[in-house]
Amino acid sequence: MNLLAVLRPASGRLLLAVLAGVGAAGAGIGLMATSAWLISRAALHPPVLHLMVAIVVVRACGIGRGALRYLERLVGHDAAFRILGELRVRVFTRLEKLAPAGLADFRRADLVQRLVTDVDAVLDLVTRVLLPYAVAGLVGVGAVALVGTLLPVAGLTLAAALVLTGIVVPMLQSAAARRADGRLAPLRGELATATVGLLHGLPDLTAYGSVPRQLARLDEVDARLRRAEQRSATATGISAAVTALSTGLCLLVGLAAGAVAVRGGQLSGELLAVVVLTPLAVFETAGALPLAAQRWAGARAALGRLAEIFTAPVPVTTVSDPDELPAGPHTLRLEHVTAGWAPGHTALRDVDLTLAPGSRVALVGPSGSGKSTVAALLVRFLDPRSGRVTLDGIDLRTLAPERVRQVVGYLSEDAYLFDTTIGENLRIADRQASTDDLRAALRAARLLDWVVSLPDGLDTLVGEHGLALSGGQRRRLALARALLADTPVLILDEPTEHLDDETAVALTRDLLAAAGDRTVLLITHRTDDLAVVDEVITLAAGRVREPAGELVPAVPSGVS
Repeated sequence: MNLLAVLRPASGRLLLAVLAGVGAAGAGIGLMATSAWLISRAALHPPVLHLMVAIVVVRACGIGRGALRYLERLVGHDAAFRILGELRVRVFTRLEKLAPAGLADFRRADLVQRLVTDVDAVLDLVTRVLLPYAVAGLVGVGAVALVGTLLPVAGLTLAAALVLTGIVVPMLQSAAARRADGRLAPLRGELATATVGLLHGLPDLTAYGSVPRQLARLDEVDARLRRAEQRSATATGISAAVTALSTGLCLLVGLAAGAVAVRGGQLSGELLAVVVLTPLAVFETAGALPLAAQRWAGARAALGRLAEIFTAPVPVTTVSDPDELPAGPHTLRLEHVTAGWAPGHTALRDVDLTLAPGSRVALVGPSGSGKSTVAALLVRFLDPRSGRVTLDGIDLRTLAPERVRQVVGYLSEDAYLFDTTIGENLRIADRQASTDDLRAALRAARLLDWVVSLPDGLDTLVGEHGLALSGGQRRRLALARALLADTPVLILDEPTEHLDDETAVALTRDLLAAAGDRTVLLITHRTDDLAVVDEVITLAAGRVREPAGELVPAVPSGVS
């Protein structure tokens, strides 16, 4: 990922933060140097007027240091949070373009880790890496010039110590940090993925006695993460020790060389205090550089993981000047389509399919035969590798994906219910829907009487993943949401999955009746509840086995 592109939204504020940081660090060094001179000079009991300038400088540096430090933190964090917000929006927008076909190689929990923790690493990058290095670099040059002017040997020693602390030590750390901090982000993602998998699958894992094995896997990942954090902490401790030794070395050299210079008359006693104590203030700023370099390793790993999202191929192409949607009634066709979700894997081979206006078509076949791939193509989650998918003769690749989804609605096999109210789950399809609109959708899905009987009605919470509802109620609520979107074409992907036969047959009839005059593609592996469709098409190993299935008289809309 291009770091400059990440920083560009707040480049002006970053520059102001650097200037404020340089001012604050410079004021700190000025306060130390001037105070050292003032105390040494005052010990000789000169007239008080000789000390007034130094007294004013000390006061100004003391006040300016606090004010500029506050300004640096305020502007620097403001810039970091602006970058953070911009980057998080970019990452989410990219995920939206990739979903779902382009995210096949990513785990859900790991994606959350990238969207949250890895993006947060940018905050560290700005406030704890870039700003400290920029401020320390500028202030270090000024401090070396000051001390070197007074005592060249002390200036050279300070310069060497700053190079050791800010450059050499971080370079020596880089290999260890690459193995330690560079592994922290992936390991945290792996731990999050394993934890979410344990929590979501806890009932099944308990039933099969597999909880201990899953916990052992968590322990193993946690142990690797802990070892990486220990290596990171060791590197931090070594850096702190080197910084302390460098500071002490500067003091000793300054004191020894300064004493010789004072004895030889080359340096006054008051300035000796400046030479000896100034490095203390300098290393308050430079001491953060090894830790900043270490954080850079972790931030670089996080940015690399974000780059994987931005470099992942988008499964759906877009055109700069998309065609307008045709007026309808709409006919959808697959014409000699070959498609797959991942490179090297083909789910469909030379498939033809027609959905005429108002038709009811059932697409059947075993798991893995390519049924859901057909749905993904029609709703433009995926583009074909060869052949084409058309809407009223217009290739879907020339239409904006969001416009296609205004025509084609999709009730997926695992339609998600959010941990909120029934009403809010419905309004995902239409934020402007009125209460009457919600009731009409629930009535069409044969769910209104049940909702009205609830004490809280539409404000009833459905629980995480809709666990407060039965399987049939979850499917009907998802159907009501799809109906509320009011698309002319409706794809029902395995709507009776996990239901018993009697409930499945009843729900299929209700789904098709609720669809009204819409064109419906019913995707299912069941073959015992298809008396209500016009045509049955069978897929096997990605091919149409029966191009034109037996026509069955359709049940009139509204018949259950």
